[in-house]
Amino acid sequence: MSVPAAAPPGQPKKAATAAWIGSALEYYDFFIYGSAAALIFPKVFFDESDPATATLLSLATFGVAYAARPVGALFLGHFGDRVGRKKIMVFTLILMGVSTFLIGCLPSRAQVGGLAPVLLVACRVLQGISAAGEQASANSMTLEHAPPNRRGFFTSFTLSGTQGGQLLATLVFIPVAALPEDQLLSWGWRVPFWMSIAVAVVGYVIRRKLEETPAFAAQQATGEVVKLPLAVLLREHWADVLRVIGGALIASVSTVFTVWALAYATGDSVGMSRSSMLWVGALANLVALAAIPAWATLSDRIGRRPVYLAGAAGSAVLMFLYLWAISTGSYPLILVLGIVTFGVVYSAANGVWPSFYGEMFSTRVRLSGMAIGTQIGFAVAGFAVTFAAEIAGPNGDDWSSVALFTAALCVPPVIAALSARETAKIPTEHLGERDATGSSQREAVTA
Repeated sequence: MSVPAAAPPGQPKKAATAAWIGSALEYYDFFIYGSAAALIFPKVFFDESDPATATLLSLATFGVAYAARPVGALFLGHFGDRVGRKKIMVFTLILMGVSTFLIGCLPSRAQVGGLAPVLLVACRVLQGISAAGEQASANSMTLEHAPPNRRGFFTSFTLSGTQGGQLLATLVFIPVAALPEDQLLSWGWRVPFWMSIAVAVVGYVIRRKLEETPAFAAQQATGEVVKLPLAVLLREHWADVLRVIGGALIASVSTVFTVWALAYATGDSVGMSRSSMLWVGALANLVALAAIPAWATLSDRIGRRPVYLAGAAGSAVLMFLYLWAISTGSYPLILVLGIVTFGVVYSAANGVWPSFYGEMFSTRVRLSGMAIGTQIGFAVAGFAVTFAAEIAGPNGDDWSSVALFTAALCVPPVIAALSARETAKIPTEHLGERDATGSSQREAVTA
């Protein structure tokens, strides 16, 4: 195996910054759909005569993007390991910006009937394909540029960028949700989607100037780039792919918190205002912006596994408390538990998985392994919202069953982490090797 040259001075920071800003812009697009699916789309694209079914179908369209993501991961993962991380990062951002802008231009059900939800699903599929390659390419880029002893910190910028995008999407929707009903449903909801054109332009300018990673450049120079990354991945890393699939189910906490809990809290059974609940999400994401790099830095010191396990197990417990708080209708309680659950505890797993998953694979299949593994797991997480809406019963208020369902989806991530190797101290060039160990471990064996 060729040893990659050191990253040029300042390049790790540039890569992390490009990952943060690009992910924030990309996931702004992705998350405004979640808010709209919970608050707007049931009335715009589906039959208002049956509100419960309209909400269920709207939340199902949210999950459609997650179903498309494994397909996108196969193609984008392949080309990312063949032609480089940078090209995929630019492509995914442009695709997300265009597809999101088109959603804002779609006619309503009142205008074109059943064609409206069909067009909505088509645009959502394009969003899913884009998202399939975004995090894997950005994570690979930052991991391969990062100093070996700070890979957790630098790769966490991708996820803090994702939270930044979710925060931005929530803040944009707060004034939109406060519009009078007729303005909200006619043109107001479209404005956040139209803003995505600016997202695509800014992201393109930022990412096109980024250099390819030293690890991938070294592979190109020595002819080590594999022609069929998927074949190598399934032959040498199949167990790690399964671990990443199981680990990625932790995203169910995010989708249930962001979409189902929002719909539940603002529904007839609880009756919280849209704006107040959007502020819970905004403040939780604001806290997450600080918590994610803090947890990731801790993982550079004590290891990925303990931090990830604390986040996964803690999220399973706290989702019970958060959904219970919503059922009480006590806003101070909802706010505090929302911030603790999503902003602090979930951030432990969320901030560490970019390095934890990426370090399981070698450079030649890293993007494929992360893309395919995460997107299959995320597909389940995306439809967790739809299952939650069904589990919640005809009145949509059986929060305890939804909490139990979410906790059950946290079990595979715990098992995946317990069965994985600790990788925080392994040199970058030895990641993904079956016998790779950290320098301290090798010295201990020699001694």
